[in-house]
Order: sequence, then C-alpha cells, then structure tokens
Amino acid sequence: MPGTEVQDVGEKVLKKTTFKLEGMTCASCAAAIEKALSRANGVEKAQVNFAAEKAYVEYDPNVIGKEKLVEVVRATGYEVVGADADEKTEAEEDEELKKVRQARNRMWGSWAFTIPIIIWMIPEMFYGIAWPSHMAMQLGLIILAIPPLFVFGRNTFKTAYRAVIHRGTNMDVLIAIGTGTAFITGPVSFFAPIANYAGVAAMIMSFHLTGRYIEETAKGRASQAIKKLLELGAKTATIIVNGEEKQVPVEEVKPGDIMLVRPGEKIPTDGVIVEGKTSIDESMATGESMPVEKGPGDEVIGATVNQYGLIKVRATKVGKDTFLAQVIKLVEEAQGTKVPIQEFADRVTGIFVPSVLIVASLTLIAWLIFPDAMRGILVWAAKFLPWVDPTLGIITLALSSTISVLVIACPCALGLATPTALMVGSGIGAENGVLIRKGEAIQTMKEVKIIVFDKTGTITKGQPEVTDVVTANGFSEAEVLEFAASVESGSEHPLGVAIVKGAKDRGIRVGEPKDFGAIAGKGVKATVEGKEVLVGSRRLMSETGIDIGSVEDEVRRLEEEAKTAMLVAVDGKIAGIVAVADALKEDSIAAINELKEMGLETAMITGDNERTAKAIARKVGIEHVLAEVMPEGKVDEVMKLQEKFGTVAMVGDGINDAPALTQANVGIAIGTGTDIAIESSDITLVRGDLSGVVTAVKLSRATFRKIKENLFWAFIYNTIAIPIAILGLLHPVIAEIAMATSSISVVTNANLLRKVDIRPKYVRNR
Repeated sequence: MPGTEVQDVGEKVLKKTTFKLEGMTCASCAAAIEKALSRANGVEKAQVNFAAEKAYVEYDPNVIGKEKLVEVVRATGYEVVGADADEKTEAEEDEELKKVRQARNRMWGSWAFTIPIIIWMIPEMFYGIAWPSHMAMQLGLIILAIPPLFVFGRNTFKTAYRAVIHRGTNMDVLIAIGTGTAFITGPVSFFAPIANYAGVAAMIMSFHLTGRYIEETAKGRASQAIKKLLELGAKTATIIVNGEEKQVPVEEVKPGDIMLVRPGEKIPTDGVIVEGKTSIDESMATGESMPVEKGPGDEVIGATVNQYGLIKVRATKVGKDTFLAQVIKLVEEAQGTKVPIQEFADRVTGIFVPSVLIVASLTLIAWLIFPDAMRGILVWAAKFLPWVDPTLGIITLALSSTISVLVIACPCALGLATPTALMVGSGIGAENGVLIRKGEAIQTMKEVKIIVFDKTGTITKGQPEVTDVVTANGFSEAEVLEFAASVESGSEHPLGVAIVKGAKDRGIRVGEPKDFGAIAGKGVKATVEGKEVLVGSRRLMSETGIDIGSVEDEVRRLEEEAKTAMLVAVDGKIAGIVAVADALKEDSIAAINELKEMGLETAMITGDNERTAKAIARKVGIEHVLAEVMPEGKVDEVMKLQEKFGTVAMVGDGINDAPALTQANVGIAIGTGTDIAIESSDITLVRGDLSGVVTAVKLSRATFRKIKENLFWAFIYNTIAIPIAILGLLHPVIAEIAMATSSISVVTNANLLRKVDIRPKYVRNR
C-alpha cells in the first residue's frame, strides 16, 4: 500500500493509502470499518466506500503503520485483500469478475432447489389440494430448503456470525435471523400449531442472492470507466537499444528510453517526440475527436494512438507517474470521497441494523400481547390484499410479521445511494476530460453562484504576440523593441517572452540585461548598454516619475482594442510603447454564454489594466471585471466575491493561481497537459479550452441530482416498507423481493447517468 505523502499543518507529514476490502455486504459493514479506522490513534481521516469496496486512509506514519491499519480492519471482522490496492491491476479486475461469477452460481444453485419448493407448494396454496401425506410435504420442504440456506447461502450466515462475534451488525444479520427463524418453524411445526415457513426461508434466500448478483453486476457497470481506462494502455513497447529494435513489456520501459511507434500503434508511455511527424488521436485523454499534429519536441501522452507517421519518442514518465495512471488514481480517489449530503445517511446507517432488530422484537411482542387488535387490521386488509390470511394462528402471524420486518429493512439502498452515483459520475467525467478530484465538489458545484476566470491561458490562449510598436521622443521602432526585448530577456512572464520573440522574429538584436529586477505586478527594469530601461505599466511609470503624456492617447487606443500596452522608458524618458495581445480561445465566447444561460454569473481576474480587461470581457460576455490585481491579491478578490455572491468557483492554471483556487469553494485547474495531480484543484480539466468548465457544471448537477433521487427513494422505501411489514401486510417473500428491488433500483438509477449528455450545446451542435 504505497502512500502518497501530503504535508499537514505544522511539521506533521501524513500519508495516504488505499486498500481493497473483502466481506462487506451492506453499508453497515462499511460504517463499522470506517468507525474503527477513524478511532485508531494516528489516523487523521478514514473513508470506506461500500460500492467500490475500498478504504481510503490518511494517517501519521510516525504513530501508526500500514500493518496496524490492516489489523484494525481485521479486528472488525473483515479482510484486506492483497498488500497493495493503490494501483488498480488487471488481477483485481479478474477478482471482480470472479465475484460476479460466484454470485451468479450461488443464485442459480439456490433457485435449482427453490423452484421445486414453489412447485411443491402451489397445489395447496392456490388450489387447496393437499398432498396425500401432509407429513411428507412438510418434510420435503425442510429438506429442499437446506441447500439454498446452508450451502448457497452459507456466506450470509458466515458474515452475520462474524459481525456478531465482533459486536457488530449488518444486513446479513437481519437476513440470517429472518431466514433462520423461518427455517426453524419447519421442524417446530411437527410439534406446535405453527405454519412451516422452511420453504419461505429458501425463497427469501434465493431472492436475496438474486439481488446480490444483480447488485454486483450493476456495481461493476458503475465502475466500468476505470476498467475502460485500464484497457487503454499499451501492453508492449518497441525500444531502440544500441541501434536495434527490442520489444519489451511496457512495465520495463524506463525514463530516457527511445521508443519506436509505428502508424496505428498506441504510444506506450508519456514522452517527447525526438524524430518524425505524425497526427495523434488524443480522444482518450481529452475527449476531443479531432487528431492533433505533432512533431519533434512535442509532448505525447501514453495510450494515445499514433495515426500515420513513424515516430521516435523519448520516455519521460513511466509506471504510476504517467498521465493514464494519474487519471485512474484521481478517479479512484474521487470515488472514495464523500459528499456532505451523505453524512446524514451514514449516521442513519450506523444505527440502522440495531434499530431494526429492536423494531422486529417489538413487532413480535406486539402481536403476542395485542393479538385481537393486530388480527383486526389483517381482517380489514384481506379485502384488498389477496396474500393476507387473518385465519392463521397468532404465533404464525407474529413470526411472519417479524420475519418480514427483518428482511425488508435495507441499509444497502442508503449505503449505495451516494457512492454509486459518484462512481458513475467521476467515470463519465474522466471519459470527457473532466477529473473530479474531490467528491464534495459535486455538491458544492451545484451551489456555485459565480465562476471567476483567470484571463491569461484560461480565457485567452496564453500565447501573446507583439501587435504594435509606438515611438516617442525620437526613438525608432527598432530601438524601442530592442530595449524592451533586452530587458524582458531576463523575465519569464508570458508578456516578456512575447516581446523577446517579437524582436527576434523581426531580426532585431536582443542585448544582455544587467542588474535585472522584476517589480511584482508592474513591470521590469535593467541596464542595457549603459542605459537604465524600464518596461511596464503606467503605474510603474507614475511611481518612478516618468511623464507619459505624449503617448497617453495611444495607450488608451491600444487598451480599448483589448491589447496590453507595455510602456518603455530609457534613462527617465518615455521611449515608446510595445503592445501585446493574447488571442481568445476559440470557444471562450460560446462557453461563457452557455454558463450564463445556466444561471451563473461570470467574472474575470487579471493583472492587466482596467481598460484592456474590460475590452476583453466585453468580447466574451463577462459581466464582472477585476483588473490590475497583483498575484498575491487574487485571494482577497475571491474572498470579496464570496462575501457578495456566496459560493464561488475559480478557473485557473493551478500553478500561478494555486492560492486563489484553494480559497475558492471549487477550484478548477484547466489545460495542465500530462501533469494533472494539482493539489490546489477540486476539479482538473485535461483539455485547454473552456468546454470542460461547462461539462463540469453539467456533470456535477446531473450527478448530485441522482444522489438526491437515490437518497430520497432509499429513505422513502424504508419509511413506508417497515411499518407495513410490522402490521403483517407483507408476506416475507414479498418483503425480500421489495428489499432486493430497492438496492437494485438505486444502483440502476445511478447508471442512468450515462444517458445524460453533459457536453456543451455548442459542441453537440458542431
């Protein structure tokens, strides 16, 4: 279980680990394990996902080790499968398929004996035809009920026993008590005036095992996104060793190896093209169907498809560091987190089974103490419900009602309501280039009132170019650009890089700056050829006492054209202006318009001057503009938006904007290439355009809607079903069918998320 280190407050260093669990049969099992792990000394946070059958633990390795964590799980009566579950493997996939096969075999094995029981019971139940020997019939029912209960259903009794000896309870405890009680009525019926429910016990177990099989299959569908991702990776790679080609398993590729990739082959691992040109199908990573042209120096993503050219690629990231491995890890982490709305369901689940046992006991007592009143209800109900028989003995009716209460209660529906929807939603997101890192972002995103965008690299392409050079005080365009580029050659700011490139493209020499200094949010200064040169904003010029009156009108004109005017001063005198513009991303206008149609406010935050910022905002349709904001001031601006609007989402690059993304209620990192493990973001977008923001909003709303639907039906089911069972209005078999149906319906409803089209309208209409 290799842990991923994360820094905690103070000097404490925490580790995260994930492990696969075995033996959980319902949400109460997950709650018991989570409670035990959370109470362990040294564990900061523990979450157990019943649907994914995994535990996610954040712990202090100086206080508790991984072996101790495993001991804690085993002490609650459950098992940890294997020693490492941080990386999903094909062996694990085989294990999941094996579980589905076993569930199917148990189901059919149980029905092989239950169907004869039903046939055996039909003549007397529906036609009043008694068997020649009543004793033979009762004995036959008991014998036929043994395999469904104690052979094919033995795991139910085993997990129930394990839970009880560890002082816990789960759904299997309810089923075991219910079916066990029903079966015992068989032999007891020979000596007491009580109906033989042994056949009913077999039917309950068969329906229970059927529900388990369908549930396992549906859970498998819910997690199929990860299965698909695992299948995407290449199995082998052709590497060049001493000039010769050698085919090796992809696991043996090391950073620095040169890989040969032929047309139609998958690129084995992340890398950089060193030779050849081609077109790459990156749809598995970005969701974009159009191929991308690539050549020497371009980055390529492992598992994407080389379409036509023969290329050589130098491996840069391998194993768990690759883009695909990171995606799988992020999806699994998201599936392991919980949304706030689930907390109430978890609290209910924690006390659910003990409460049902108490209710079942009270039901039995009520029927025995108030037989006439309870039977009176059945006499009235028999007019409408054909299966209700008020003529049965009171002990039979009491046991029947008690068994119905035990088997109809369903903590599984509550436990599956949230994680299955989250599993499906996060998987769909990954398929569309939207990686949900934290489950709570699903709920928070639904509450977002305003989305604030960083300008550079988010709304614009982040590739500014020199558009205009304005001169003053006798300087030529070449001189202005030479001085500006020479100073900016010491800067890594995108605007500085654009000026240097603009000078070189025009054949202008770029000199070496001396005494270079950057003035945060204002500009840069340096000495070039013995002259003091300043390049930056009007604020920088004002603070250094440089008069810009002669170029004021030109500055205003350029800014109104959505260009950034960089003023250049030489030896205290204004020399001119270098204007730089950053083109809008192709879909910025369409994406922001669609977000507004969805009822969201939009804002833009930038270090640009107000006039330029407003000009860009007008072009894309953004209402709120936060201009001339220094990098360290972005957090304060996000806080102001939170005070004014409430819940705020911030979209940025996840690196320069990390503090602001963290401050926002939902941080969205966009266009990050192969490095997607950005801790400051709640949602990471693989593609560099804004379509992912629209998709993220739609996905969050659709997923949370499914979570609410599932929780609503799970609560309603238990609220209505248990009282009906108490009154004896449900036959135990019908009660079990209802219980199985409730779990299946929750998982099925979650899988219906796949029917929702989360793409932006402008993408669908292309």
